[in-house]
Amino acid sequence: MLRPRIIPCLLVHQGGLVKTQGFKDPKYVGDPINAVRIFNEKEADELMVLDIDATVNGVAPDFGLIAKLAAECRMPLCYGGGVTSAAQATRLVDMGVEKVAISAAAIDNPSLLSEMAVAVGRQSAVAVLDVRKLTGLFAKGYEVCTRNAKTKHKLDPVTLAIELQDSGAGEIVINSVDRDGLMQGYDLDFAAQVKQALKVPVTFLGGAGSLEHIGELIGRLGVIGAAAGSLFVFKGKYRAVLINYPTPAQKVQLCRKALTI
Repeated sequence: MLRPRIIPCLLVHQGGLVKTQGFKDPKYVGDPINAVRIFNEKEADELMVLDIDATVNGVAPDFGLIAKLAAECRMPLCYGGGVTSAAQATRLVDMGVEKVAISAAAIDNPSLLSEMAVAVGRQSAVAVLDVRKLTGLFAKGYEVCTRNAKTKHKLDPVTLAIELQDSGAGEIVINSVDRDGLMQGYDLDFAAQVKQALKVPVTFLGGAGSLEHIGELIGRLGVIGAAAGSLFVFKGKYRAVLINYPTPAQKVQLCRKALTI
């Protein structure tokens, strides 16, 4: 039976684990290998690792680091950052990565997702959309950004998500630029729009600051992926660095919310 997935998202910058706010000002919070070991012990549902340097710098994934992460990881691992070809995706899957995520490459090369789906299976081809609200007096809706939100695209996120689904994406991840690191809750209204439009699994990232926020997302949308960064690496109002994750009992309680919709 399918159930919601609660997913820690780790950002890698210059080889270290960091956390950002609004995709800016990365704060070092530790060693990614050590974080993976802790999440193993806490029996996380899945782990998402995003290299925030690779695409911006135009370099390939750090296969050495990824091999170490995959070797340590005892839960499904999703990796994104610097992937521009189906051959790279195949190499990552051969290393033990279960899902390969692309963002800018999906827009730059519309055929890449279908190529990846053929090479590694549709379930392993993931599209990530970094989304933020349009600003301005008469602005409405949302826009898609890439390259750490430095590049804007005049594309409607929901329409693009449907196109990427149809191109071969087995999962869509929606990452909120506006809510990144604020820990004030998910954008539930927009999340509902996306979930209603898609047929493939969808994961939402950006804004979770408490287990209650995850419960609200699951309670409204049901079986989805609820991802978070700050929630799982910080503790308390002063944001002391502490890797944490819901206990099995807490996870059961959160997942039960999906059965009420």
